[in-house]
Amino acid sequence: MPRCHSFRLRTGGFARRLGAAAAITTLALLPVACSNSQTASDSTAKAAESVSMSDQWIKAADSGMSAAFGKLANNSDKPVNVVAAASPASATVELHEVAPDGAGEKTMRPKPGGFVIPAHGSITLQPGGDHMMFMGLKAPLRTGSETPITLTFSDGSTTTVTAQVRDFAGGKENYQPSGDTAAHGG
Repeated sequence: MPRCHSFRLRTGGFARRLGAAAAITTLALLPVACSNSQTASDSTAKAAESVSMSDQWIKAADSGMSAAFGKLANNSDKPVNVVAAASPASATVELHEVAPDGAGEKTMRPKPGGFVIPAHGSITLQPGGDHMMFMGLKAPLRTGSETPITLTFSDGSTTTVTAQVRDFAGGKENYQPSGDTAAHGG
């Protein structure tokens, strides 16, 4: 419910000298002083509170690069945008997509704008598709171990999930650097 600040309209002094025009102008400005009792950030849940991740896992690797996968679900009425990720397991984590390059080959590259999770919907991060690319692993990722991943949303909120490290042979996914640091998947 809106909360309005109370103002006393004075009929003497300045308003009386300027006459009715001043009083009308003053009254016209009064609605501007009313505000919602909640701030914008209070009235809209933070993205981190609306998103959950399930079946999150990261590919086992000795060094170099790896990738994390899982299902991101949004239970809010608005789309939510994951704009960054981080983990103590690697120097950097990039949000990647697999898309055709100029020659029609599939290539992994940073996804412009990050991952958009539709309102009351979900997206699946999977080998050969959208994923979180771990670059510059700080230590081997051994099968059965776990590593935290912190997701950052466009509203600045964050959430941390824990991903299990799993063996994955995959199709043609290559999560190791190549000559141009682009990996190809299939």
